Amino acid sequence: MTLDVEQIRKDFPILERETRPGVRVTYLDSTATSQKPVQVIEAMNDYYRRSNANIHRGVHTLAEEATSMYEGAREKIAKFINAASSREVIYTRNTTESINLVAYAWARAKLKTGDLVILTEMEHHSNLVPWHMLQMERGIELDFIPVTEEGLLDLETYKSLLDRRPKLISFTHMSNVLGTVNPAAEIIRLGHDAGAVVLVDGAQSVPHLKVDVQALDADFYAFSAHKMCGPTGIGVLYGKSTLLESMPPFLGGGDMIKEVKLRSFRPNTLPHKFEAGTPAIAEAVGFGVAVDYLSAVGMERIAAHEHEIIEYALDRLEEIPGVKLFGPSADKKGGVAAFTLEGVHPHDVAQILDRDGIAVRAGHHCAQPLHEKFGIPATSRASFYLYNTMQEVDLLVNGIYKVKEMFG
Repeated sequence: MTLDVEQIRKDFPILERETRPGVRVTYLDSTATSQKPVQVIEAMNDYYRRSNANIHRGVHTLAEEATSMYEGAREKIAKFINAASSREVIYTRNTTESINLVAYAWARAKLKTGDLVILTEMEHHSNLVPWHMLQMERGIELDFIPVTEEGLLDLETYKSLLDRRPKLISFTHMSNVLGTVNPAAEIIRLGHDAGAVVLVDGAQSVPHLKVDVQALDADFYAFSAHKMCGPTGIGVLYGKSTLLESMPPFLGGGDMIKEVKLRSFRPNTLPHKFEAGTPAIAEAVGFGVAVDYLSAVGMERIAAHEHEIIEYALDRLEEIPGVKLFGPSADKKGGVAAFTLEGVHPHDVAQILDRDGIAVRAGHHCAQPLHEKFGIPATSRASFYLYNTMQEVDLLVNGIYKVKEMFG
């Protein structure tokens, strides 16, 4: 199961970068965005050099090549998450747009005043704000599955909330702050038993875990390419075809139509009904190659490698006086370590670490309510991926000791 991390690192040219003379980057911010292997970079360059054309609209060689590459990537993504059909894979700009697509095209058509939507206290803002907006517009009710002190969802409270017969449940598969891997299959099953539709934010899970949307029985599942070795600017909304068929289009324009008259139109079939205008073609090509790359490495091997790293990282970080870690134990989380250092603001921690080339995140990580839950304004966050090593954990720990020395 062990990864050849040194060999993998050779595929990521940015890991050779020196942020200052003699200081090579130690990239521990993959939860924000992953780095890209040369295979993805070259595939996108090759598309622009050899096959650049608009898709679905031309019969010339370049247009047919571009269409084949764009739709071929969709087929790869569908297989990667085990969708029943590539028609259930809708290209969006990112996870945020995918969630907004559900909020606009499904929820606005289906929900009315007083209908309950259940979220959790650990959600990213992208799975909070769209529902706040709908609450202001439609008067829906929002309630939340609490987070325990350990950083887990309180499923007993969830079960009591289900007695109120919610119409929608929307939750993150893996927390971008705590690293908690939530029991998605159980949450979905219980939600369905209560008659709800279930949307899963998979931004942090699809890059790191083997995800099977049919086995989970998710109604909707959202994720982004840029967190899984792919390019920015493209993501996916998976949806069961019966739900997608019942939804009105999200955006109007070219390519999402079957027929247009001066006073009417007929929308296109899936998946094109939700993909108005010229899409991110090169990014789709890169997305497909990223999926190829992760598949070749093996998702189970990636998950096992990250588990070893986070287990080691939590042990090392707990040794440091004044460090407080957030989230559950290593067996219940992915490769994310959010922490505070007594007497030092998280931004100062991140800035001082950066002097040694160590890239971590600092702030509320687009999860302000979760930080408020724990009574803190911000955390520092180190996150790990298939290209990280135990030695980089040691560099992080040594860097935090340097921060402590500077602040006395």
